Parts: sequence; structure tokens; C-alpha cells
Amino acid sequence: MSGTHITEKQVRLYMKFRKDFTQEVAASKANISVSSARRIENGRHQPKKAHRHWRTRPDPLEAVWESIVIPLLKQDKLITPVGVFDYLCDSHSDQFPTSARRTLERRIKKWRQLHGGAQDVMFLQHHESGLLGICDFTHVKSPVTIGHEPCKHMLFNYRLAASGWHYSHVIYGGESFAAFSDGLQNAFRASGGVPKEVRTDSLSAAYRNHDDAGKFTERYASLMAHYGFTGTRNNTGVAHENGVIESSNRHIKAQLEQALRIRGSYDFNCRDDYEDFIRQLVARRNKRINTAFIKEQRQLQPLPPAGSVNYSTEYVRVSRTSTISIKRVTYTVPSRLVGSRLRVQVYDDRLALYLGHELTYTLERVYTTGTARKRSVNYKHVIDALVKKPQAFRCSQWRDELLPNEDYRSIWQYANGNMKADDACRYIVRVLHLASKGDNEVRLGRFIMQQLNSGRLPSLFDCQERFQQQPRHIPQLQVGQHPLKLYSLLLQGGRQT
Repeated sequence: MSGTHITEKQVRLYMKFRKDFTQEVAASKANISVSSARRIENGRHQPKKAHRHWRTRPDPLEAVWESIVIPLLKQDKLITPVGVFDYLCDSHSDQFPTSARRTLERRIKKWRQLHGGAQDVMFLQHHESGLLGICDFTHVKSPVTIGHEPCKHMLFNYRLAASGWHYSHVIYGGESFAAFSDGLQNAFRASGGVPKEVRTDSLSAAYRNHDDAGKFTERYASLMAHYGFTGTRNNTGVAHENGVIESSNRHIKAQLEQALRIRGSYDFNCRDDYEDFIRQLVARRNKRINTAFIKEQRQLQPLPPAGSVNYSTEYVRVSRTSTISIKRVTYTVPSRLVGSRLRVQVYDDRLALYLGHELTYTLERVYTTGTARKRSVNYKHVIDALVKKPQAFRCSQWRDELLPNEDYRSIWQYANGNMKADDACRYIVRVLHLASKGDNEVRLGRFIMQQLNSGRLPSLFDCQERFQQQPRHIPQLQVGQHPLKLYSLLLQGGRQT
């Protein structure tokens, strides 16, 4: 329209419509004249910017901005707009309208941009190949279960900074030195070498955090000397300095959650199955950066001939109940060891039992929290003794834990409710004894449950006939005795007569 200035918005609309329409149509859609359209296309149009220097309404912060808000902002740079808002509402509600919160936030943001102090700056880093490896622990929130039992665990994550190669190790306990050392050494072996520097946060397993000097723990210093790397850590409370591993923590947990959802189940039969699932996930992730990893792998330091110590040692004596106690957890052990003094190497995921210098048995490690106690009971350790006195089963403190799975618990419940007390004990103990022989546990339990579902409890004879290992048949060999005179052929110059 004549006498009306063309705004920037109209110019943008015209240029947008001009891509698809003629000059006349585009000008009409933008509500400008054709002559103005020609000036825009010829570059002769200069739209006027109307700068307003007056307010259209009263300033809601006029009474408090200069006298109250600015002194607060100068006092402490960590005071947030919400903190200022709460203070004004509590102490100056007569001068400050509560509906002006967004205005206050925008005004504080602009003031700090113009008059505030310097802020932290992120500096992008260039990492040399083979120089830096970063590691950290992270909690897994996905509801993973092992045998339908909740599995509380963490991941130890290690990453080579230059190539992005990643390693994850499942941790079932806390951030102990055994877990840290085991995960780090496994990462070194998986990558085929050792970087010159390994960075962590302020792990108590690696650093004496209560000392002002922040020295290494004795065990971590020994680990560094063994593998020939230098240990460093980021500043306390500054997580973004470990951004290479912090971002990797988030990504691996997100990928794990999606992989579990695609799998359709969070449950695994055993720990080994879950750990294999993690290894396959990480392997697919590393496949994408394989070229960069091969390049960095050439720059890693060689591995030493043998690993470093990644366990603690305890000495225990096996009690008359065929148990040992390690870190508030009671474990059953094979009854042949009753009365023996054992040396126990405590790893993050297992206990290695040594009788003298000979490894005699390995147990899966169990963790407890706080001051609580737990038991790890394996019926196979004591079944040979229990079968001699089956009545001890009924009132045993371990009765429910001696039954290996839900099938056997259902079998005991049926036998206890439908048989005499002595017969029920004898039946379940004999069944457990049969299950311990060979690989019969799962198959035997399912067989009895199938029979129960059809309305019949199979007899011990039926179970033994079906599952008891038959003694191997020793073939009868017919050996013929040769004549003694044949020995003369062995003599020098001997001849048969």
C-alpha cells in the first residue's frame, strides 16, 4: 500500500513465494506492490527498521532491579534466577509482582551476558594414538534378571581416547580394587596393549583420597609399575573432564537397553549368558571403528608376560557344617574339606579355594549390602552326607536353599503334603542325590513335575531306572596262552624245533 513501509517479514515472504510463483502473484501474496517487488529483486530496496525507544507498559522490575537484584547478582555468580525470584516473593512481595518471573529471568540472563564474569569454556581435545585410556564404573538401571532373580550390577567401561575402542566388564559388587584391577587388566588383554596413560576419577580403589597429596594406593602403584603406564585423574567433581568415558557410559547403557528390548526379555539363564550378551554388544560397537583401532593398536605398549595380582587373600577353616564365611557371606563347600584350612583368593566374581598350593575348588562370589548377611548354598556339596540322615532335611536352616529351583520346591511341597514326614524327607533327599549324579538336575525335575501334572508322583525306582547312570559293561576278553617254547626264538641264534 502507498505510504506504508515494507517490513522485513514481507520481504522474506515475497522471496519465499517467488520460488514457486510469478512476480505478480508472489507480490500479491506478500501484500506488496509489483514495483516494490522489482526493487527487491534488483537489490534497490532497503527496508526500514523501526527501533522503538520507549516502553509500551510500566517496568514490573523498576522498584527492585537496581536496589535489590543487581547487588544480589554481584554478590555471588551462583545465585540463580529462581533463587532471586523466591527471595523477592518472600521479602519484597509488596514491590515485586509474582507474575513477572519470566521477565526477571530474561533480564538476569541479559545482565549476565553484558556484565557477568567469565564462564567455563570447553576445549576440544586432540588425542594421540596409544597415549590415553580412560576408565570408569557406571550403574546399569535396566531390570536385568538371572534365572528370574534381580541382578544388581555395574559395568566397568574402558575406552581408548584416540580411536574410541571400547571394552565393558560386568561387575556384581562395588567399586573395589579387585573389580577395578580385573576390569582394567582384561581391557588391556582385549585391546592387545597398554596405553602410556590411564585416567580415572578419584576412585578410592586407586587413590588415597584422604591424603592432601592424593597419592596412589599401594596396590594401584604396583599395578602401574607392572604394566608400565602412568595414572592420572580428573579434577574432583568435574565430570566433563572425563567426557570421553562419561558420554560412552551413556551410549553403552542406552544401546544395552534397546538391545534388551529388541531381544524381548531381560532374563538370562546364568551370568555367563548375560556377559556373552554384553561382549557381543560391545563387539558390534567396536566393529564400526575397527580401522581407527588397528591404527591405534600399533602404538600401544606391549603386554607383560603375566598379569598382576587382582585378588585379596583370606585364610579360613571349613566348619563342621561344611561352610566358610567370607565378607559376611556363608558359602557351602564340598564336605570332603570339613576341618581343612584353606587359602582363599577373593576375586571380583569368584573365590578360588586352595588346599596348600593346590586349587581344589572355585565358587561364584556373592555380594551383600551394608551389614546384612547372605548364604550361598549348593546341595551338591552336602548331599552325600544328607542322604545318610535324610530326616535332617525337614528342620534344616538351609532347607529352602538346598532345593535348586522352583521344580524341586514344588516337588517338596507335594511330597510334604501327601506323604508321611519320614517318607517325604527320604523321597526329596533321594531325588536330590540322584539329581547330583551326572547332568540330571533339570531333566529329573521336569520329569517329576510332568508326572505330578498328570496326577502321579513317580517312585524312586522309576526315577532311578530312568536317570541313574548304568555301570559300564566290561567286555570279556579271551586271551590265549602261547606255548613256552616260542621264547627260544628270542634267543640269539635260536630256532624253532
